[in-house]
Amino acid sequence: MTHPKSIAVLPFVNTSPGKENEFFCDGITEEIINALAKIEQLKVTSRTSSFFFKGKNLPLAEIGRELGVANLLEGSLRVSGDCLRISAQLINVSDDSHFWSESWDRKLEDIFAIQDEISLRIADKLREQFGHLDIADQLVQAPTGKVEAYRHFLQGKSLFNRWNPEDANQAIGYFEKALQIDPDLIDAHTGLADAYSFLAVAGFAPREIAWAKAIESLQRAQALDPQNAPLNYLLANQAFFTEADFGQSMQFARQAIASKPTYAEGHQFLAFLFMLKDDLKKAGEHLRYARSIDPLNPETKFYQAYFLYRSQSFDEAEVLLEQLLEENPKSLPALITLIYVLLKTGAYDRAEALIADRNPDEIMPDEKLGLVCLLRVMQGAAQEYPALLSELETNASGDTSFQAHAYLFLVYCALHREDQALSVLEKLFQNHSSILLLTFGDPLADYLRGSSRFEAYRQRIYADITPTIASPRRNSAELSEREAEAYLRKLADFMETESPFLDPTLSLRSLANLLEMHPNQLSWLLNEKQGKNFNAYINGFRVAHFIKLLADPRNASISLIGLAYESGFNSKTVFNTVFKKETGMTPKEFHKNSGLSD
Repeated sequence: MTHPKSIAVLPFVNTSPGKENEFFCDGITEEIINALAKIEQLKVTSRTSSFFFKGKNLPLAEIGRELGVANLLEGSLRVSGDCLRISAQLINVSDDSHFWSESWDRKLEDIFAIQDEISLRIADKLREQFGHLDIADQLVQAPTGKVEAYRHFLQGKSLFNRWNPEDANQAIGYFEKALQIDPDLIDAHTGLADAYSFLAVAGFAPREIAWAKAIESLQRAQALDPQNAPLNYLLANQAFFTEADFGQSMQFARQAIASKPTYAEGHQFLAFLFMLKDDLKKAGEHLRYARSIDPLNPETKFYQAYFLYRSQSFDEAEVLLEQLLEENPKSLPALITLIYVLLKTGAYDRAEALIADRNPDEIMPDEKLGLVCLLRVMQGAAQEYPALLSELETNASGDTSFQAHAYLFLVYCALHREDQALSVLEKLFQNHSSILLLTFGDPLADYLRGSSRFEAYRQRIYADITPTIASPRRNSAELSEREAEAYLRKLADFMETESPFLDPTLSLRSLANLLEMHPNQLSWLLNEKQGKNFNAYINGFRVAHFIKLLADPRNASISLIGLAYESGFNSKTVFNTVFKKETGMTPKEFHKNSGLSD
């Protein structure tokens, strides 16, 4: 069953005259997603899965079902000169009803204030409708005081999200422009680091130069805010892929989700690290969370397939990897993992066909050599593999021949040559080989698990990490029993003497202000002590007032909907729905049964 406190923010539609503000529209959508994700009790779909539906004209019920959410936010943005118009509306997926909509006209310089205002309004409406949420007084903090720097950053991010070398290089230019205007814009520093590390890992730039630039940007970001979640996620990647330091990588990944508990990428990476450590229980926990908020992200799907492979559920892994390759035939991680699955299940012909089918530029030479050599060994092709093994040993003689090191390790494991396999494994420590770090506990190296030395290496590689445990905190909304009783009396008195429910614009926030209490406290009080959300609580008073008005002969000439409006309702549909829920009858049936209609 879909949880009512769940939402996906669909990409806002750019209604500006040209397409040049598309990146700005996407950026605002993402900022609202990030803001709502700060609310602990609210499940918010991550950007990648929400943006999967950009430009797709699908029924809202289908989108909600795909994303597993009860509510959708859709909106539009129009930029004209220095003026900005934003419209947004909330939709209940179950009945396709729009239960809130609003528009704002602002100056472009107010962009961060308007993002905060929209996010707070959405959160307020959700908790009024569905139950308590503990909402901070501010959800969006301005990342910069210079809007032009922000625009450059958003354009760079929009380009980088296309994940190809040409756009990544253009993105770098925009991030640099943003930093020329505001050197303290941390998002631009992490954007640069992300872009350079992508070019380094994917082989689209000289590895050492690109990593050096990525690390320089990370250091600058770290000086600005060492707790920043994207920064720590990137530091986790850097520690793993350049230093082969599992413990340091784990610490940074933990910090990423400590700073931002809803950070899907952080949970994905932690799941990956726990898979390597053979802690499949914890890996599964992080992976399930990532899947719950980012189900359509190809990376989430890959980590799920890799989890199945590491847990030796080879048939299930194969199905998911085939799907990934159907969606993206150039996904190298999916391809390599599928070949590993086929080798483990003895489907050697299919594995060989996949290896042979790749263009030379799609798979690195040492990886192809290693795969073919491993295949021949596992096939028992004693006449063929010695020459391949000799070539692989030659290629692995270099300190930075990481691919050759990893496959030589796997081949020695397949040949049951323990001493030679462990000799190669030492390069993990000597040369900081992240690929050997990745390969050590692979199912293809299962032979080593029978070695008396395996556990010692395991302890050495996966050094014990003291987990980051957040100290328990008291919900900021929670009241003591004594406080709750006092506020309940104050609330009951106020409702009886002041009848605030007669105001159709009454909100939880405005009622809290009238009662001189924090909105979070009022929300908690209604849900925990009255067993009702704000709308149900207030509408109960409105129904009671309507019945009182209906019984007054002086109101005989006023229509039912007129009396409903006088009772604080501002929608005929809401009135009819609430009234039937409260009384079990429609207003007309109630009127007839009361004998007042004669």
